[in-house]
Amino acid sequence: MSYRVTFWGVRGSIPTPGGDTARYGGNTSCLAVEHDGAGPDRMLILDAGTGIRPLGRTLMGRAKGSLKVDLLITHTHWDHIQGLPFFTPFFAGANQVRIHGPQQGETPLEQILRQQMHPVVFPVPLDALAAELTVNHVSPGTFRVDGFDVQAMRLRHPGITLGYRLTPEGGGPSMAYVTDNELGPGGNYSVGPTWRSELVEFLDGVEVLIHDAMYTDEELNDLRGWGHSSPTEAIQLARDTGVRQLVLFHHRPEHDDTAMDALLKAAQKVAGRLDVVAATEGLTLTL
Repeated sequence: MSYRVTFWGVRGSIPTPGGDTARYGGNTSCLAVEHDGAGPDRMLILDAGTGIRPLGRTLMGRAKGSLKVDLLITHTHWDHIQGLPFFTPFFAGANQVRIHGPQQGETPLEQILRQQMHPVVFPVPLDALAAELTVNHVSPGTFRVDGFDVQAMRLRHPGITLGYRLTPEGGGPSMAYVTDNELGPGGNYSVGPTWRSELVEFLDGVEVLIHDAMYTDEELNDLRGWGHSSPTEAIQLARDTGVRQLVLFHHRPEHDDTAMDALLKAAQKVAGRLDVVAATEGLTLTL
C-alpha cells in the first residue's frame, strides 16, 4: 500500500508568519498521512500545532460525508496542540475524531485538552464540540490506527514525549516521526542507558525519517538540555539506521528562510549520499 505524507506545519515553539518565513512556512507542527484506500473522508494526522487549522479547513472543503480522523499527539507542549481548538472538523456533528497520545505524569491527556479549552482561555469548552471525540492514552509499544500499524518510543525531551513509526497494515514502506528529541548529551530524561541502541533498532528499515533539527551545532553549545538536536546529529542517526531520506523538522523560530537555506546547504554537504531535505509547508512525500 502506498501513502502520502504532507507537511502542514514545520516550526517549533511558536508560529512565525511573515515574509521572512514564507518559503519554509510559519505554522507549528502538523502532518497529514493518507493511504490509497482511505478516501477523502478519512485521515491520520500527526500533532496539532497551528498547521492543523488550514488542514481542517481543507478536509471540510473536500469531504463527501462524515470525517473519521485519527490524531497522534507526540506530547502536549504548546506548539504541538495549540491549533487543536481551531480544528474545523470538531464543529460538525457527524464527524469522528480519535486523539491518541501520552499522559503527562499523573495528568491524563483528556484533562490537558480540557484545560486548554477552559472558558477562561478559550470560548468553546471541549464538551461543547459537536463531533464525536474519544481520547486514548498511548504508551511505548504498538497499536493500530486506520490503515497503519504504529510503534511508539519514548524520546529525550522534557515531559513524556513519543516518537512514532508508521507501517501500512499488511506491509509496505515505513516512516518515522521523531520530533522534539535530543540526540546529544545533556538533559535529565527518564530513559535507560541503552536508549540510543534502542532508537536505532526502532528506526531500522525506515524509508523516511522526519527528525528534529532545531538548532545548529553552534547554538547547541548553549542549549544542551532543551530537548532538541542539530542537523549534524540527525544525519549521524540516519546513517546509523540506514534510512533512505532524512527530513529536517521543527525549525527554530529565529531561523528565517535565508537561515534555513544556509542550514540545509551545510547539512547536505555533511550528508554526502544521504538524501536530506528540510520540511516546508505543502511538501508531500509519497511512500
